Amino acid sequence: MTQEQGDPRHLETLDRDLARFSNLEAATSMVARPMVGIGVSLIFVVLAGIAAMLFFGQESNTLIVVVAACLGAYMALNIGANDVANNMGPAVGANALSMGGAIAIAVIFESAGALIAGGDVVSTIAKGIIAPESMGTASVFIWAMMSALLSAAVWVNLATWVGAPVSTTHSVVGGVMGAGIAAAGFAAVNWGTMGGIAASWVISPVLGGVIAALFLWLIKSRIIYQDDKIAAARKWVPILVGIMGGTFAAYLALKGLKKIIKIDMPTALLIGAAIGVVIWLVMIPMIKKQSQGLENRNKSLKVLFGIPLVVSAAMLSFAHGANDVANAVGPLAAIVQASQSGDFLQAVSIPFWVMIIGAFGISFGLFLFGPKLIRMVGGQITKLNPMRAYCVALSAAITVIVASWLGLPVSSTHIAVGAVFGVGFFREWDAERRIRKARLAMPDRANHGTEERARRKLVRRSHFMTIIAAWLITVPAAALLSAAIFFVISLSFG
Repeated sequence: MTQEQGDPRHLETLDRDLARFSNLEAATSMVARPMVGIGVSLIFVVLAGIAAMLFFGQESNTLIVVVAACLGAYMALNIGANDVANNMGPAVGANALSMGGAIAIAVIFESAGALIAGGDVVSTIAKGIIAPESMGTASVFIWAMMSALLSAAVWVNLATWVGAPVSTTHSVVGGVMGAGIAAAGFAAVNWGTMGGIAASWVISPVLGGVIAALFLWLIKSRIIYQDDKIAAARKWVPILVGIMGGTFAAYLALKGLKKIIKIDMPTALLIGAAIGVVIWLVMIPMIKKQSQGLENRNKSLKVLFGIPLVVSAAMLSFAHGANDVANAVGPLAAIVQASQSGDFLQAVSIPFWVMIIGAFGISFGLFLFGPKLIRMVGGQITKLNPMRAYCVALSAAITVIVASWLGLPVSSTHIAVGAVFGVGFFREWDAERRIRKARLAMPDRANHGTEERARRKLVRRSHFMTIIAAWLITVPAAALLSAAIFFVISLSFG
């Protein structure tokens, strides 16, 4: 070893150089990670186009179907990146599931829901938003559907980038409306349907928030605030898990299994009630055994809600895959039918190869880009634990059933995020209520430090305003973008 090499100053310089290299390597890894996701996404989009070419055959409109398949794959990726966070976010935020576990469960159950129970017959122009006959010709209809698909995908992509969970259903509706107006004028739009969708912007989050807050109040008053929390939990947790199991059974019977069997509301409720009672009876000895040896404190209660929360996340994912896959592939299926037969006035069934594009696209989008929104929904709006997350999941299922019974159009995204807000705002109200009660009971001791706690906000206001703004502009933004794309296509190919 030379004198220079043994010099401490030389060693310090070497350490600094190695540290710089290590930092550079970490920075390169962080830069490369998003590029990997984009690269994999591009490969999937290209494969979707190749699949369309193989399945559609050598027909005159093959190129149109290939382009539409690529757009459908792009939309499915964005649904996975944005929409699935609503189901998995609460379980991850409550530490009932790791991020990897949540993604694995969601990929399995989203795909199962899409392939087993998805693909219900959809109307030619998304849920009666515009009159089909106003399109005039099959080519105009195809351009309108492609414009709607591209605009919805771009909007959801932008929303994911800024960290706002938005309704993919509303994005598709806005895209269809904008393209319809551009193609046939304002008279083509069914404004009654659009009025109902606008009402759902308020109904969905408010109803979801109120139901979640009510269940959190029930848990706090009957379990958390009791002197013997474990004894209270042994009584109430089986009931709560039974309610959750029965609700999800009714929800899946009503919404998730439409392709397999048609079930009306009264039958779905009877199925849910029967399964709920069975689960309640089964859970009584299980909770009694699980609660043995637990300390009489709130932290012990979290253990009892862990497994029900994981199951609820899986069930929500199955139902979401069954229902919302049509947002990605419904317009694509309509384009396929119009390209094959020229018929765009009748209802269209979604081909199986199109369903595969939707199911795989949602899974890839969740795996590659989903963690950002999962973290935001699960932990950045308000702090969640298993009990609060349970209220969010149960609220989502109950609200969909109530809305279906009342005939109200609702968004699963708005319901889930509204439930998270409802839990957070209820926590703020409850904390302030308890502080006021403590002041009245012990004015000398209660005033110490309560002013600071009273001012503490348990819901992050910046996220609240960002999400509300994104919800309000989703339909008009997607509509304007779709109309602009339609005009460009018309000028280029019309």
